[in-house]
Amino acid sequence: MEVHHHPNVEKKSFKEYFLEFLMIFLAVTMGFFAENIRENFTEHEHANTFAGSIAKDLEADSAQLSSYLSYYSFAATNVDTLMILLSHSDPQNIPSGKLYWYGLFGGALRIFVPDDATFQQMKNTGSLRYFKKDIALDISKYDRFCRLLNETENMQSNVYSEVRKLRAQIFDFKYNEIANNIAQSFYAKKERTRIDSFINTKPPLLSYDKKTFNEYVELVRSRFMRRNIQYADSILAQGSILMQELKQEYSLENQ
Repeated sequence: MEVHHHPNVEKKSFKEYFLEFLMIFLAVTMGFFAENIRENFTEHEHANTFAGSIAKDLEADSAQLSSYLSYYSFAATNVDTLMILLSHSDPQNIPSGKLYWYGLFGGALRIFVPDDATFQQMKNTGSLRYFKKDIALDISKYDRFCRLLNETENMQSNVYSEVRKLRAQIFDFKYNEIANNIAQSFYAKKERTRIDSFINTKPPLLSYDKKTFNEYVELVRSRFMRRNIQYADSILAQGSILMQELKQEYSLENQ
């Protein structure tokens, strides 16, 4: 009968087992750290790219808002003057040139369209996590201000339509067009000579009815142009804060 002899297996010491375990543990740990470093580097690169894109969006918004504020500030000031004139005197006692000029701005309209493609992409893909918490919060705050202004504009849209209808009952279109062309020229050149000249003319009104004027002023007043100005100012201020944060964190001035 054949006898099988088992080979002698050399037993490892505890120290050898521990060293093997330690080497495996170190290899796994180093791999984990290497992967974390790679992910952090990749995320920082993505954040840097997104930061540059958001900075460009902010610059575009800032230019648009500057024009928006200039337009509505001028319109609101003229609307205030119309209200003062009509609160102190009947329409027939006010020079018609003044009524045409100051009445024109009840129909002022500008829509702010934020350049938010980058933000929407980041929000939809969860990429806001690439930014530090404070920066991500300030981006969300900026977006909230933009939405507040857009919601205000949407609420005013029906009132705006009614304003234009009622304005057509008071003012002759051809003289309104003249006044509007002068206003467009003023936005570009800030020259008041043509404004003063128009105000001193006597274009005929379609109606001097006090009730119709009162309805018109009430509609114009309910448009709350000063609120648009307030929100636009808030967006500009928040945009300036955010831009500074992005420049400091991502050295955008060096790009």
